[in-house]
Amino acid sequence: MKPRTAPAELPAPTHTFTRLLRSTPRGARLARLLAARQLAVWGWPDGHEVAETAVSLVAELAANAVTHGRVPGRDFQLRLTVGPGLLRPDTLRIEVADAHGGRRPDPAAPVPVPGPDAESGRGLVLVDALASRWGVVDRLYCGKTVWAEIDLAHGAAPPRNRAPGRNR
Repeated sequence: MKPRTAPAELPAPTHTFTRLLRSTPRGARLARLLAARQLAVWGWPDGHEVAETAVSLVAELAANAVTHGRVPGRDFQLRLTVGPGLLRPDTLRIEVADAHGGRRPDPAAPVPVPGPDAESGRGLVLVDALASRWGVVDRLYCGKTVWAEIDLAHGAAPPRNRAPGRNR
């Protein structure tokens, strides 16, 4: 007869949310709204520090995708991931992928700060300030994915007992 052992604790699920959106200003706005809604479903309601930081990052990355990464007729993709399936389990990862292979920001280079009268150019300054890490990777067939990660403080992760559903 085998000795009885306590059941192993199941790891927290990896939560992933992915959407294709039109490469238009309206698509960028929808990315921000969908991210806020999904983060609330995961346990970070509007006003929570994680939600505020993540929504700001989504807004900047999506705006850059539709402004600088737009290819006519091609959409951009938003992906949010959190959980033990990531390289760093206590991390929220935001990815925005576009179809434009050129104009790649370099996270290793200092982000140039625009002058006080400049009308644009602050997006990556904000990303660099808000994200714990960020970078760019090539997509398999065309384009690039700009990603940003937020390190989650102890207790900031979504509830472990929440059952993942579709896109949750």
